Amino acid sequence: MTLEEVAAYLRLKPQTIYTWAQDKKIPAAKLGKEWRFKKSILDEWFLQHLDEKFNAVVKAWRQKQGEG
Repeated sequence: MTLEEVAAYLRLKPQTIYTWAQDKKIPAAKLGKEWRFKKSILDEWFLQHLDEKFNAVVKAWRQKQGEG
């Protein structure tokens, strides 16, 4: 997938995807001057990232419940 395709797929700005790729925050490979992404790896990364965010929210909620 191209950078523009990934941006559309994730509903983010192309500049965000570009910055994440440069900072190695998203799995990508630079071929020449262009970034490329493999959809299956991107899907796996997204689900893992989503799980981490979800777990953080659950942990915060549980801590708040313990305070009450």
